[in-house]
Amino acid sequence: MIDLRPLQDDDRERLYSWRREPEVDRWMSDLPAHTFEEHSLWFDGFMADPDRRGWIIAYNGAPAGFLSLTGVQSRHRRADWGWYIGEADARGRGAGRAAQALGLDVAFDGLGLEKVSAEVLADNDVALKAQAAAGFRREGYRRRHVLKDGAFRDVVQLAILAEEWRERRETVRRGLASAHLIAA
Repeated sequence: MIDLRPLQDDDRERLYSWRREPEVDRWMSDLPAHTFEEHSLWFDGFMADPDRRGWIIAYNGAPAGFLSLTGVQSRHRRADWGWYIGEADARGRGAGRAAQALGLDVAFDGLGLEKVSAEVLADNDVALKAQAAAGFRREGYRRRHVLKDGAFRDVVQLAILAEEWRERRETVRRGLASAHLIAA
């Protein structure tokens, strides 16, 4: 089963470790912190920023990944999100798809947002398919938008509106519940 729990101070080292994993880093636009001190500064800033929210994705009760929303206080009621599965044994098991559904419930029902946006590296087929399955739509394509490992990479811009999620929510959640990924 997949659950979300709020980010806590004792997640600092876990996020540092996950973010430095090559399989996580390869799909991220930004580089991981070079040092734990640099990461701690980022973490403290994240935790203190009322415009950001973060959750640990729990897989069968154990921390497995991270989901965040940035811009939650926008007067436009929109935010950007990102997520990753940090634990290798939770990858490819539906944890990301389930975390997305739970995260969209929080974004739209809990925080009252109208739109959630994401930027995904154009060659990250797994993330693009997962977000499309949740109802995200392509809004743009940014060529040579990210410099990663010495090469420029293209980025796909995606978004989902609250009404689009509400139309898909029951179908998505029913499928995840029947797969025993979330509670019914």
